Amino acid sequence: MIQSFIITGFLGVGKTTMLVNTVKKHFSDKKVAIVVNEFGDIGIDGNILSNVYSEVLEISEGCICCQLAEEFESGIIEIINKYDPEIIFVETSGASEPFPIFLSLQNLGVSVEGVICVVDSKNISSYKENSTAKYQIGGSNIIVLNKIDLVTESELEVVKKDLIEIKEEFDIKNTLTGKKVFNSYVIKHAEQGILSKELFEGIYKIDEIVGLAKDYKHEDHTIKDSITQRVVYLKDDIEFKNLDEVLKTLPKNIYRVKGVVRVKDVPKPIVINYSFGNVSFEELEEYFEPSILIFIGESINNDVPQLVEKFNFLYFRIKWTSKT
Repeated sequence: MIQSFIITGFLGVGKTTMLVNTVKKHFSDKKVAIVVNEFGDIGIDGNILSNVYSEVLEISEGCICCQLAEEFESGIIEIINKYDPEIIFVETSGASEPFPIFLSLQNLGVSVEGVICVVDSKNISSYKENSTAKYQIGGSNIIVLNKIDLVTESELEVVKKDLIEIKEEFDIKNTLTGKKVFNSYVIKHAEQGILSKELFEGIYKIDEIVGLAKDYKHEDHTIKDSITQRVVYLKDDIEFKNLDEVLKTLPKNIYRVKGVVRVKDVPKPIVINYSFGNVSFEELEEYFEPSILIFIGESINNDVPQLVEKFNFLYFRIKWTSKT
């Protein structure tokens, strides 16, 4: 399954520069495709991005989320067939909303790892009343504050307060059930104009998860910049509700969970994709390895063992050691 991220935000907030720098810094070892939505006749941003690392589909004279929805989906299919990317980034126009793109990617079987809204901390007051900007914030589950070096701490707190109010009012909901599409969201800071590495930790492909499940002796005690990953296996003969209970009781410092799990009340194995409080499930045709969950977060060395102790169907297959 291909992973993707949607980058949204109002005109002039710094999306393109941030995306360029982020791909250069964090994804030099990945096969990345960048899809750019240009609103207007001149695709300057697309030309910039095509020189960074990967392939670009540049769509001009319209908006991905409305007039060019069909072209967008056919373009994504072409990129997948031609380039077989591991990760797809979609940068929306500053004049478009992200949610229709989210739906299109899901319809194509592409896993959306996060919808990231970039906010100009210095100038948000000049555009926060714009309806498109409000729906960009409401349609995201990761809000990134850019240009924080241009504001004071007290000004930044005002920005956060405004964002929370907008998010609560314009949070997207399922029109049939009335429930929020995203169970939760996070507000993060850009680091020198670059998206933080923690937003992308644990972007595993299915075969990588299968590899971890096979490698019983692998001591997965990875620690990177205070971000830790822990592998936990599940006992046989569990039900879906057991798995669901674990995911609903995770502490906030565990922000990603990946895995493949077999439960007795679902006929096929389930691929788990948990990100910042939001979870999706996909069925997998075949999977014969042990059920496995990979927990990713900050300072989780105590939290994961506590989960194992609380839920007796979770266990470590090997004895963990500390990494110095």
